[in-house]
Amino acid sequence: MDRTFQEKPEYDDIFMELAVNLARRSHCVKRHVGAVLTKDTRIISIGYNGPPAGTHNCDEEWPETGCARDRKGSCSLAIHAEQNAILYAIKNNAKVEGSTLYVTLSPCLACARIIYSAGIEKVIYLKSYAAYKGIDIDEGLGFLQEFGVATEQYEGKLSNLTDMI
Repeated sequence: MDRTFQEKPEYDDIFMELAVNLARRSHCVKRHVGAVLTKDTRIISIGYNGPPAGTHNCDEEWPETGCARDRKGSCSLAIHAEQNAILYAIKNNAKVEGSTLYVTLSPCLACARIIYSAGIEKVIYLKSYAAYKGIDIDEGLGFLQEFGVATEQYEGKLSNLTDMI
């Protein structure tokens, strides 16, 4: 039997690749975001951005424009990917404290507050929320760093990226 050596991917690559694939499940017409919550090299929860279960799927209900916007220009229905991952973990009695969150878009300030409050130790993100929104600073990353949550931009190579991620 020929056992050719196969290079094993790093966990960061596996989890970020999964976050990218989860983002492709999003019903948002503006941006697809995926998140994977891990602890000790195990997945404890996943999430992607979109409306709460049982409400409207924006890409089906409003395929051209998406849902209505709030006063800040954000989706009025969307739950962010990291919020979905955290909520699902807590709903299923998973221990979130001390975990690592992989997310395709760095957290907004509101999500950063939830991440900190949940006791997540580290956030690894693919792309900048500030760059996506056209603003000068990643407030969410600044908040996390100020209060001791490690943040790191993912620098590996992924194959499933689209313009929406």
